[in-house]
Amino acid sequence: MENSSPFTHLDSKGQAHMVDITEKQITSRTATAQSLVSFSADSFTKLTENNPKGDVFAVARIAGIQAAKRCAELIPLCHSLALSNVTIDFNLLPDTHQVQVLACCKLAGKTGVEMEALTAASIAALTLYDMCKAFDKGIIIEHTCLLEKTGGKSGHWQRASS
Repeated sequence: MENSSPFTHLDSKGQAHMVDITEKQITSRTATAQSLVSFSADSFTKLTENNPKGDVFAVARIAGIQAAKRCAELIPLCHSLALSNVTIDFNLLPDTHQVQVLACCKLAGKTGVEMEALTAASIAALTLYDMCKAFDKGIIIEHTCLLEKTGGKSGHWQRASS
């Protein structure tokens, strides 16, 4: 029965189902996502200079990698993927007191890694919040989005610059 729903995870009757990827081709796939974490000026200074919590970014990086690896356990109907690489990078934006969290996931497989990258960026950002909440509960996490993906039937996609 063909799926007439625009939602890939709903069948023609509107019932949730896992997408069947059995017949899809294995291709190299990547996805890069971001989360933006905004701090007060004082908190940004504490985070980036002589942080009493140690290497906050190392902890957040590990959390993001773990999140990507466990994505299928967190999001219903996600396929369990054998990731070949996950990177988490932090770009410090001192003029705006922000940290841009970038998560990139790669694999050779039958389905994309967008959800893994988005989950990794989100959890790394949440970990930054957790590590800094003792001195700033006003931290804002925003602009979590997919920046770019490659591979699969839809090919290359990149977010337009805003």
